[in-house]
Amino acid sequence: MLVYTLRRLLQAIPSLFFLALLSFFLIHIVPGGPAQSLLGQHSTPARIAAINRSLGLNKPLYVQFGIWLWHLVHGNFGYSYTFDQPVLQVIGTYLPHTLELVSVAIVLAHLLAVFLGTVQGYYQGRWFDHVITTITFFLWSMPVFWLGVLFVMIFAVDLGWFPSGGISSPNGPGGFGSFIMHATLPITVLVLSTVASWARFMRSSLMDAMVQDYVRTARSKGLSEFMVLFKHALKNSLLPIITLFGLSIPGLFGGALVIELIFNYPGIGLLTWNAAFQRDYPIILATVMIVGVLTVLGNLLADLLYGLVDPRITYR
Repeated sequence: MLVYTLRRLLQAIPSLFFLALLSFFLIHIVPGGPAQSLLGQHSTPARIAAINRSLGLNKPLYVQFGIWLWHLVHGNFGYSYTFDQPVLQVIGTYLPHTLELVSVAIVLAHLLAVFLGTVQGYYQGRWFDHVITTITFFLWSMPVFWLGVLFVMIFAVDLGWFPSGGISSPNGPGGFGSFIMHATLPITVLVLSTVASWARFMRSSLMDAMVQDYVRTARSKGLSEFMVLFKHALKNSLLPIITLFGLSIPGLFGGALVIELIFNYPGIGLLTWNAAFQRDYPIILATVMIVGVLTVLGNLLADLLYGLVDPRITYR
């Protein structure tokens, strides 16, 4: 397994290189620049040229890319134009807030999806299956930004149960209590926006497993339905969910961008959004590369988890 893991990581290097190359040139060819954002209404051609020289943006793009890539492979993501701080220091401030949201959302969404999909697949065609199918299709078709706004209007504005945004309140409880109050609505929206499709995958996978020969053999041996379902059918039905687990890591980071905008939650998504408007190239490139690395690691993690669930899978 170690050799397989190292080989997969080496195979990911060209993909990450082309991601860095493409994102760097696409970001830099967009009209405008950080000088205009920094100067605002006081921008003049002379001042813009002076700032571009100080930031090294007056050099050819291939030279800028070579310098940035050299620093990147040495663990230096550059210096933020707007924060006047190293990019890693800025990301280190915002990233933990997103990790809190995403990690909790991933765990809750997978547990809920496995539960709903298992019950639906086992009791297919019954009233519970129809009710959950209707709800999941409704959530599946609902835009995440609309769901977030709806939750703010109902639970924050009308009922006043939770704050409408932010990460802390001036006169509110601190620590874990503050996190629960401010993160409940964002996490709930993230979970509901993803669990619908995952539950459908789990339902289809379990329905397919329940008609396999090994399930009929287990029943013919006199095993209880509990043992048949949880020891045989459910374990083999988890493979699609494991695939979704690996792919959901970067996907939820992308979804967190919309959620953080709606709830004004100071995470990596809100940071990237503001950096895009301010043309803070180092921060944008750093977040793109972080999502790219998470995609590679998520797919690798999914492949490794296959072997734990299905002993027939071997790695060479």
